[in-house]
Amino acid sequence: MTSDTDTLVAEDPITGEEIELPADVEVGEIIDSPVTGTELEVISLDPVVLEEAPELEEDWGE
Repeated sequence: MTSDTDTLVAEDPITGEEIELPADVEVGEIIDSPVTGTELEVISLDPVVLEEAPELEEDWGE
């Protein structure tokens, strides 16, 4: 088994497929799933956990 320090591997929470992330990804960062195009949020780095990012609602001072 080889160790690649340039990427991390996480499971896409929608499809269950493994996706690669940059090694410098941070908790709270939003990434686009290469499988579905869905926005995913990094919840944890050890282990790497992704969740579907919440839809942000615009609040224009209402």
